[in-house]
Amino acid sequence: MLLIKILLAALGLLSLVLTLWQWAVARRFPLHQRVSDKSFAPAVTLLKPLKGRDDHTESCVRSWFTQDYSGPVQILFGVASPEDPACRLIRELMHAHPTCDAQLVICRQALGSNAKVSTLAQLQPHIKHDVVIISDADVRVPPDLLMDLINPFRDPAVGLVNCFYRLANPTTLAMRWEAVAINADFWSQVLQSQSLKPLDFALGAAMATTRDHLGGIGGFSALLDYLADDYQLGHMIAERGGQVVLCPITVECWSAPMNWKDVWTHQLRWARTIRICQPFPYFLSILSNATLWPLLWFASGPALGTLMVLLGCLLVRVLTARDNERRLAAQLLHPGDWWLVLVKDLLNTAIWALAFMGNKIQWRGENFRVLAGGQLVKTTS
Repeated sequence: MLLIKILLAALGLLSLVLTLWQWAVARRFPLHQRVSDKSFAPAVTLLKPLKGRDDHTESCVRSWFTQDYSGPVQILFGVASPEDPACRLIRELMHAHPTCDAQLVICRQALGSNAKVSTLAQLQPHIKHDVVIISDADVRVPPDLLMDLINPFRDPAVGLVNCFYRLANPTTLAMRWEAVAINADFWSQVLQSQSLKPLDFALGAAMATTRDHLGGIGGFSALLDYLADDYQLGHMIAERGGQVVLCPITVECWSAPMNWKDVWTHQLRWARTIRICQPFPYFLSILSNATLWPLLWFASGPALGTLMVLLGCLLVRVLTARDNERRLAAQLLHPGDWWLVLVKDLLNTAIWALAFMGNKIQWRGENFRVLAGGQLVKTTS
């Protein structure tokens, strides 16, 4: 019993150290720092796959039409069907911005398991410019994103630039749980990983690369059967020697309302994907759960002293997470949501365990099995 108590105490201390490490590297990162020299503005092509339309689609798409960028910009929108509700919106925005070099492309073919990448592969022949940007449909960007996202390409060693994102509209309690995972923990964990070794993966909300690097990996066709196409794109470019760089500007992800089942399914899909792509780092990620281990240590021998230590650990966990959220959002947070940090840690303990108990996921209403390496195979159940 004493040995277990000592082990749990050590794990509790380790989780606190890892939490403070994540917070420290996040504090050092120049988040929201803008480019002052705007003379570098090469021609770029934006690829924007779309499917359907919700209350936020217009503002997300419009943000790309109103970029403060002096270089030529081509925008390619891809949809799978001419009956898609997004088509009318794109035509309206193209009419409202007649000087913008924008095109709507109907991408009818289903080339692989990943429908988004299938659209990107069919947009690829229409690319005019050497710098290529890929952005998800639900992403809204600030007016100066292009300038800041492109700036690292001044260095020819750079192969891909990506940026952090935040869940901008956590309208339900379940989404507020997910907001803690994304807005507080995920970006600081990425920076913790970068403090150990150069990034060899990418975050897909908004990414920039070049036609040379894209061609070097075989184009989007090489990603057709992967779920985490953003991860794989960054990984393949890094394997070929291209540096993966983080832009300090953040973008916003605007999601349709999700209930607990929706968020749980999303988090489990995400967890199983990461576990398959990076099994050993994901296995070790449970060590940074600074709610779980102090609670287990306290439960192994409740006493006034251990209670005070427990409360101190939980206070550090909540304060660091809330500070990370505040910095990413660049705004004050609702003070009453502090308890969701602890709830998130406990729920993610179950998510972490379930990630190792199967390789089936649900995505866009369909069932898949994720193979070793991250490839998708469609299943009937």
